[in-house]
Amino acid sequence: MTKEKISYNEAVSEIETILQKIEEGKLDVDELAEKVSRVTDLLKICRDKLYFTEKQIGEILDED
Repeated sequence: MTKEKISYNEAVSEIETILQKIEEGKLDVDELAEKVSRVTDLLKICRDKLYFTEKQIGEILDED
């Protein structure tokens, strides 16, 4: 996966939308596999953003 330019909130919103469609049974089997893969990618983006933010905050607090 290439680094995608998407905000944390956009990623979370897309994850929520996909999960809602899964829960409502609105996806066929082919779409389901594709969407699960997409959610996996989005979760990695979110984890990376959270890690980076936590690291930045830690560095700022260490400066004080």
